[in-house]
Amino acid sequence: MPLLDKNTKVVVTLKDFGAIAVFIGSMLTIYFTLRADIAEAKLLPPPDITTEKFDYQVRATQENLKIIQEDIKEIKDVLHKLEERIYESK
Repeated sequence: MPLLDKNTKVVVTLKDFGAIAVFIGSMLTIYFTLRADIAEAKLLPPPDITTEKFDYQVRATQENLKIIQEDIKEIKDVLHKLEERIYESK
């Protein structure tokens, strides 16, 4: 026996109809807001980042990472020396 046939009765209450209307209204609002945002974005100038700028930023980030790694190594060395002094004094 199929779930829906020509004798199936569908009951929609006023509360259900209101929920459906709110849902459709929300989706339409989202749709038109996105369309407006896309239209505005099309008018904006393209970002001025070039391959050279991107490569420079990548290199700068890598250099900063190396400096941070060296700093961490120095901090670990100092911490190790302090631990040695603490345990030697006991």
